[in-house]
Amino acid sequence: MDEPVRWTVRVSKDTDVAVRTFLAQRGLKKGDLAKFVEEAVRWRVLDQTVAETKARNAKVRRATLETAIGKAVAAVRAERTAASKR
Repeated sequence: MDEPVRWTVRVSKDTDVAVRTFLAQRGLKKGDLAKFVEEAVRWRVLDQTVAETKARNAKVRRATLETAIGKAVAAVRAERTAASKR
């Protein structure tokens, strides 16, 4: 993980209690709150990115998307193969 950055955020009291209760029920400690928030933010960013990508590509033909995805996957695989041979 990169060097951590400190955030100051405000949430409602209900959200605070709900999250801390959730963590406590799973045996997690106070320090695990930061990990939980980071994971939640990552999932939300991914969710939003997927929704935006789906909306942007809603009118693109399936075959066109599959071809583009196939080319991108092949390029990444070739790059990884080349990197592993170095």
